Amino acid sequence: MTTIIDSIEAIVLFVVVLGGLVLLHEFGHFVVARIARVRVLEFGVGFPPRAKVLRNKGETMYTLNWLPIGGFVRLEGEDGDEEESDPRSFVLAKLPVKLLILIAGVLMNLLLALAIFTSIAWFATPYVGVRIGTVGADSPASAAGLVGGDVLTSVNGSRYDFFGSYENGTILDALYANQGQRVTLGVQRANGQLSDIAVILRSKAEVATGKGPLGITGAKDGFESVFLNGLSGRPLPTAVSIGVQETGRWFGLILGGLGDLVGSVAKNPTQAPPVSGPVGIATSLGDVFRNSGIVMTIYVAGILSANLALVNVLPFPPLDGGRVFVLLLKAIPRYGTKISLRAERLTYAIGFVALFGFLIWITVFDVIRGLGGGPK
Repeated sequence: MTTIIDSIEAIVLFVVVLGGLVLLHEFGHFVVARIARVRVLEFGVGFPPRAKVLRNKGETMYTLNWLPIGGFVRLEGEDGDEEESDPRSFVLAKLPVKLLILIAGVLMNLLLALAIFTSIAWFATPYVGVRIGTVGADSPASAAGLVGGDVLTSVNGSRYDFFGSYENGTILDALYANQGQRVTLGVQRANGQLSDIAVILRSKAEVATGKGPLGITGAKDGFESVFLNGLSGRPLPTAVSIGVQETGRWFGLILGGLGDLVGSVAKNPTQAPPVSGPVGIATSLGDVFRNSGIVMTIYVAGILSANLALVNVLPFPPLDGGRVFVLLLKAIPRYGTKISLRAERLTYAIGFVALFGFLIWITVFDVIRGLGGGPK
């Protein structure tokens, strides 16, 4: 029963989070098209088949569709037919207007990622502790009675939040900053009991030999962060700075992940890819929500929004970046006119099939991981 509830929870989160991000992406196209006076024929919530017409007054029809993942915008003349007679069609708009409409969705997702990271840093940053994996023999931690599974929650009364690395560092940074000093550690035991424990950390000379100041190690994958009760905040200018840095950091990590994906596919296409598809994303969202709470779920939504922005800007049809690339090619004198409408449409169709096939391929590995038959 618990497994069924967890699965339903993951599906709902997937639809709400990823569907919302895609819908906001399309809303960016919609808003810029309206501002540029390009005719918008339909703004759909979800994907066809159509379930209901929400509003059909004026030039734009608003619809609700059965597949609840994101949405779409249908513009007059977006199929590229240059014989279109409507002066407000997309195909007859000037090149800068076309480009701006196409990249508006990417910008919307990028701004959302920035807004999410900034908002969390501003007034809703979770406090974090560090879970001890093992305690070294004859170490300060051992002398203080610390054991594996204990969670360090503070040093000398100072707590550290999720974005602490941008400012005053982490709990581990504080331990290294107080080498040779007597400090008071806030500790949460495995049974939830909280206590303050005084300990004298190893000296700088001892630490220089490669030993840690407290004499603890994390689990096999490193120290585990544990989310604690309470939320932290900071001034808005500082929060904006953190939001910008977080957005840039995730852009870099996602870009590196795409490079790893290309390398993985080129070397061994039968090996599990280093990315997740819809099933993997849904599972991860459910895990984060259950284990880390709503704030960190929203944080993951910010990561996914940055991911959606970066993926859509790639010059691959039929993504926004691919359409931008084709428009720029067609704008090249002498050479652009050689790209026929039929060739353009065929390129988009092939690209769509390739993307859909790639999505299925990744989903297969997601399912294998979920069944315990592959690396996680």
